Amino acid sequence: MAETWIILGASSSMARALTRRLAARGDGLILAGRELADLERDAADARVRGAAFAETIRFDARDPACLAPILARAEACEGTVSAAVFVGSMPPQAEIDADPGLIEGVVTDSFTGPARLLQGLGPIIEARGAGTVIGVGSVAGDRGRIGNYVYGAAKAAFATYLSGLRNRLGRAGGHVLTVKPGFTDTAMTWGIEGMFLVASPDKVADDILTALEKQRNVIYTPFFWMGIMGIIRLIPERVFKKLSV
Repeated sequence: MAETWIILGASSSMARALTRRLAARGDGLILAGRELADLERDAADARVRGAAFAETIRFDARDPACLAPILARAEACEGTVSAAVFVGSMPPQAEIDADPGLIEGVVTDSFTGPARLLQGLGPIIEARGAGTVIGVGSVAGDRGRIGNYVYGAAKAAFATYLSGLRNRLGRAGGHVLTVKPGFTDTAMTWGIEGMFLVASPDKVADDILTALEKQRNVIYTPFFWMGIMGIIRLIPERVFKKLSV
């Protein structure tokens, strides 16, 4: 029986890259996001690629009312139900500094909104004794940096949440993979100055599937970001706070 995947933030380039791969292996797909017209085109493409089924459903991290229909659809699916989270927002830190009211949206998009959905999905995975959660965070969550510390804080919270969820679902046969991409060529990063070693969404998707096959818990993608962030975490705070990184 094909596995069913709920893809949150399915219109992102990383999500689309993973969707294409899941479709090709015959999984069922529920593409969740705000732009349903775009997602309908993605669903049609997934069906052509071999998906067992592909449909769309509305998801807005800032609207809790959209959670119930998604969870009801998950309950109605036969077999294993899994989820991949590609949701987040990253306005320039300067805009947040000028308008602290933006913080709530960043935290909701990048942490609390997806977490609410995963809390509802958890019992379904536990009851069926199988299922995977892929949570896409960011290397920005490994240490607060002057350029994006609000976004980094939200992703750090999401990573901690995923760690706890991994402990919970692992006891019932589920699995949680935390993905920490470095700079990736997406709409979110378009136009940001100072990016280097930029990865493609296809590279991230390939690394995710490899990690799933190996039942990894946490990955950095591309892999060299694990070393880069390891060095950054070791810099003493008295030195780090003077750096423009």
